[in-house]
Amino acid sequence: MFVAIINDCRDADEMGRQTIRASVLFPGTNINFLGVGNFNEIEAAGLLVDSIDAAMDSDGVIMVNAAPRHGSGKDWDNGTPFGYFKLNNIIVVSTIAGMTLSLVKKLGCIDRLNLTDLSTVIDHCINIGKFDKDRRDRTVFSQFRSFEYMPFLAKWLHEGQDIPHKEMSLDELSDPPKTIWWVDNFGNVKTTLLPEEIDFEPGKKITTKVGVFTCYNRLKDVPNGDAAITIGSSGYKDKRFIEITINGRSAAKEFNLHSGMELF
Repeated sequence: MFVAIINDCRDADEMGRQTIRASVLFPGTNINFLGVGNFNEIEAAGLLVDSIDAAMDSDGVIMVNAAPRHGSGKDWDNGTPFGYFKLNNIIVVSTIAGMTLSLVKKLGCIDRLNLTDLSTVIDHCINIGKFDKDRRDRTVFSQFRSFEYMPFLAKWLHEGQDIPHKEMSLDELSDPPKTIWWVDNFGNVKTTLLPEEIDFEPGKKITTKVGVFTCYNRLKDVPNGDAAITIGSSGYKDKRFIEITINGRSAAKEFNLHSGMELF
């Protein structure tokens, strides 16, 4: 079994506390922490897809949190609610607002989303003896719900507990913009676009908001120092996102690219 945590709460203290708690709730499990930028839902969206793909349908839990309290976060009592869905042997627990689930929707990784209400779930689990009553208010009113609530919800779901929920229409989930979702350590830029969305053909030139790029199937095919669009490694099954790259240099530095930047 594996546990993956994708979270914008990622400093040493926050990461350490989340990892320790997950190791206690899922003993003997391989735990991976993947940090994203502050409030960066599109980075979380891409890492969720890549984590699902990496798991190869094996038994596991993925927990995702990108939940600002400002702006749209004011629409709820204490930030965006958490929902969950299942894909084969994988349970995904995630905040539901913004772009966080946009790419699993796009790639067909989700066919049903169940929405939870934090206080309702906690009260239910207190009543059935699965949660300490003395922890209730600290959990319900916590500003760190991905520490106090999300891992417990994931554990209960993995154990097969019946959790109060209501189904949320997938039509309510945002569609992803035509944007950058990640810049890797080499400066290669991962996008939310699939090859067919830009009529990708080797040798074809594609005009974007940041420049004109020639299409190549693989990074190996790109001439040294040339900027290009390639079919990258990220995605789910046979659906792989295109990337902007420069062979031997950082495309992100060359074109001043960053996650969230729209390309078309």
